Amino acid sequence: MDRLNMRNRPLQIGILGAANIARNFIAGVAPSKMLTVAAVASRDPAKAEAFARETGVPRFHGSYEALLADREIDAVYIPLPNSLHAEWAIRAAESGKPILCEKPLAVTGKEGRRMFAAARANNVPLVEAYPYLAQVQTAKLRQMIAAGAIGKVKLIRSSFGITSVDPANIRLSPSLGGGALLDAGSYAMSLIRIVAGERPARVQATASFAANGVDLTTIANIAFPSGLLAQLSCSFETGYHRHALIGGDGGVIETNFLNHPPASGPAILQVKRGIAFGAAFEPLDVPDGNGFLREAESFAASLSNGPVQWTGATEAESLDILDSLDAIRASAQTGAWVELSE
Repeated sequence: MDRLNMRNRPLQIGILGAANIARNFIAGVAPSKMLTVAAVASRDPAKAEAFARETGVPRFHGSYEALLADREIDAVYIPLPNSLHAEWAIRAAESGKPILCEKPLAVTGKEGRRMFAAARANNVPLVEAYPYLAQVQTAKLRQMIAAGAIGKVKLIRSSFGITSVDPANIRLSPSLGGGALLDAGSYAMSLIRIVAGERPARVQATASFAANGVDLTTIANIAFPSGLLAQLSCSFETGYHRHALIGGDGGVIETNFLNHPPASGPAILQVKRGIAFGAAFEPLDVPDGNGFLREAESFAASLSNGPVQWTGATEAESLDILDSLDAIRASAQTGAWVELSE
């Protein structure tokens, strides 16, 4: 689509859904001069009105369709349950609205491809929202990897765990795309894919499952065509942790790849240069900041100044992440290695 002209006003964003993540997004982007949340929609008109009043959003719609038909809305943010991402991203594309869609982009790689196909067919951008990718912490990580600060990367370990035991939580709903892998695991897999810079070749996984079939803890081995090896772990059964170690033949990097530091602790990015046994880690200074704000402003900038302004995942990276999650999920059922098609 033609680049949006936002010289005279901020980007007008509409939100599909009125869950807690939408509330946090609204609060996060409130300071922005580049964009504003102009409307919110819920399938329950009363809920939409109450949510809009609570969050200070000026307009509300009693259906998702009504928001997509709102001519004053420039773009949409989709923080709906995972199982609804594909349907409403496609419908947003067909309405001519650029789309910022929460991770995971979809439940499967097949769904993700349908979403990108719809975006291309309607000439609108579609991007996947991982707030940590917009952080300075991640930008510095990318720079160090590209500059060879730890030599050639040989090993990546990426782990994310939280406690989620309430059966009413959508994170544990099979019909809504629940499970640790699609939630915390999508973060861990995205970090692995971004650092590796290539599509995995094959995966092998094991998992523990709830009675309803969703995974509660998943661990995966991931092999890449270059010979790089990675390990992913994610869980709904542990205390909060979020950590990645990247080992190269010339050093090591550690990061907690946070979405919104310092809300969940200080941002940590440290590098050990060299291979000596006693080498010390050098902590790098990285600023705090709200990931929703940085991500949304990157999205707004990409709409007005071109896709080079987008700091998040590319289409290829988003699809590789989904295909990897598909393969991990399949492998966890049998424990066998699963090949990813090219």
